[in-house]
Amino acid sequence: RGSNRIGDTEGCGGTEMGFEPKRILVTGGTGLVGRAIQEVVANGEGQTDEEWVFVSSRDADLTSAVETRALFEKHKPTHVIHLAAMVGGLFKNIRCNLDFWRRNIHINDNVLHSAYECGVQKVVSCLSTCIFPDKTTYPIDETMIHNGPPHSSNFGYSYAKRMIDVQNRGYFEQHGCRFTAVIPTNVFGPHDNFNIEDGHVLPGLIHKVYLAKQNGSALTVWGTGKPRRQFIYSLDLARLFVWVLREYEEVEPIILSVGEEDEVSIREAAEAIVEAMDFRGELVFDTTKADGQFKKTASNAKLRHYLPNFQFTPFRQAVKETCTWFSTNYASARK
Repeated sequence: RGSNRIGDTEGCGGTEMGFEPKRILVTGGTGLVGRAIQEVVANGEGQTDEEWVFVSSRDADLTSAVETRALFEKHKPTHVIHLAAMVGGLFKNIRCNLDFWRRNIHINDNVLHSAYECGVQKVVSCLSTCIFPDKTTYPIDETMIHNGPPHSSNFGYSYAKRMIDVQNRGYFEQHGCRFTAVIPTNVFGPHDNFNIEDGHVLPGLIHKVYLAKQNGSALTVWGTGKPRRQFIYSLDLARLFVWVLREYEEVEPIILSVGEEDEVSIREAAEAIVEAMDFRGELVFDTTKADGQFKKTASNAKLRHYLPNFQFTPFRQAVKETCTWFSTNYASARK
């Protein structure tokens, strides 16, 4: 295949496929998923015709169109995995919906437009299952993203992420660009943000168990423990990202998730962490704290259609590996 663009590439020196190696730019490259992709690429998933460039907010402020364009001109990517985003847990989202909307809209528009202007052949952006309608039927699938408003707790982030799908369709229809997106369920693993106030549920719980064990105190879990989630280990997600970049040709998004049968309750997740960290104290649920959405079960039928034999890391094993990483790297871990 030649360039994904109709007409000549301009600006950043896009290259034709086949003549030069792929240069894959990963935004948000030092975050949870970026680090996992670095690891799987380094450990045998990389190919000889691929050059991987991982960048973080230290390399460019992606809310700035000028800085984003300069980043693309510097690295001249042929492919992009777009992970960079302003993210946070439930309570940070509730406080800062406008900030989540504005920052993510700017980041996404700058990255996608720079990719278009620079003749990038393929962009794979990262969405989230929280973008789906709050009132819906389950399991949710890729066709249902725009069927109603998202949950009110994080509408800013959700709408900003939905707009990536709208923009991908626009770039394809107007310019023939192969820009697509993946929708992971709840990601966890090494290099996560283990902040208790603003992090996501699993890393927050891991940090809480660590501290409760150190202090000899009870473990308090926010909410009832009843909400159910599908968790995907970051290293499994990384392998799937690499597959999407190389093989998946649709503009429509694809959900990357374990099956519906692998959904676990927050209580079960907490118990898995307690077991992994050999915590012997009391487990308490603070029911004065909000639960958020009860469930957002996603179908991985489309993924299974493409990859029927993909092996996910068992949940308890992945939790154990993450807890071990956090305990070993406690001093330097994000928290």
